[in-house]
Amino acid sequence: MTADELFNRLNKIQPGAVLCHYTREKVEQMLPLINEINERKKDQDTVILAHSYCAPEIVLGVADYTGDSYKLSEDATKVPQNTILFSAVRFMGETAKILSPQKDVLIPGTLTGCSLADSITGKDVQALREKYPDHAFICYINTTADVKAACDVCVTSGNVMKIVEAYPNDKICFVPDKLMGQNIITEMESRGVKKDIVLYTGSCYVHETYDAELIQFFRSQNPGLKVVSHPECNPSAAFYSDFVGSTGQMVKYIDGLPPKSKVLLLTECGLNARMHYEHPDMEFIGSCSMCKYMKSNSLENILETLRHPEKANRVELDEDTRVKAKKCIDAMFHYANL
Repeated sequence: MTADELFNRLNKIQPGAVLCHYTREKVEQMLPLINEINERKKDQDTVILAHSYCAPEIVLGVADYTGDSYKLSEDATKVPQNTILFSAVRFMGETAKILSPQKDVLIPGTLTGCSLADSITGKDVQALREKYPDHAFICYINTTADVKAACDVCVTSGNVMKIVEAYPNDKICFVPDKLMGQNIITEMESRGVKKDIVLYTGSCYVHETYDAELIQFFRSQNPGLKVVSHPECNPSAAFYSDFVGSTGQMVKYIDGLPPKSKVLLLTECGLNARMHYEHPDMEFIGSCSMCKYMKSNSLENILETLRHPEKANRVELDEDTRVKAKKCIDAMFHYANL
């Protein structure tokens, strides 16, 4: 990749955040790292998967596949390379390992946790099962392998409503996202579906900050504004949005908007940056809300992982846990395809 090619990609991104301000000098400093990464991954039979929330120079400079956690986990099952370098957080790497146990999965970021996934453990689920023995346990895909292993079925932000409605139990314990859970309850009520849904206390620290007041302010300043939000946002933000959906669904919705649309995108700013690149004819309103975990992935630690894979953060799962977690994921595929 040349400096011109990289600069032409990155200079379209103008979210207003310092980390996403790309001068020619900054691009030229990045270029040797990007070129070495791209050479090493080929030589080392390694594929790079990067979540849309990662920094633009990763998504647009070195990633072979980009998207949300569900899409990337599917991608991981199809790639021919023996090693997957997953530029994201650990629970996403675990999902890839659950589905592709023969692959070597490496996580380059320095902060591999997640405020939502780390809010609950498999032991917490077992304790809840004792309290609610008649409930089915449905977990969000943004959970660790041991939580999936303790649940009946997992869901994504894209298929959660369909699976909750279709699941053959009127008593459900949904973990760990309380805000998504509240949005599920609202949606089930609007559909006339009667479900007794018990919620846990977890939340995503990025998405929980968005609220109705923020939306109303931006609408007052931008007539015709389209508000697009993630179901991890609180119910007041979801209520005032034009569209609520997963990362992939939000991208499809924005793809269908007319040129010169004004869009307020309520999710982590990495997706905002990606939309700047893919839709330079649109105006994306609002400031940048960053996930410190996703943004701990960098060109530097990706390169370090490739230079010294023997020292890398490697995803390893107990086989019993992996098999039980896969059963939970397989149940998702079953109910999502009904």
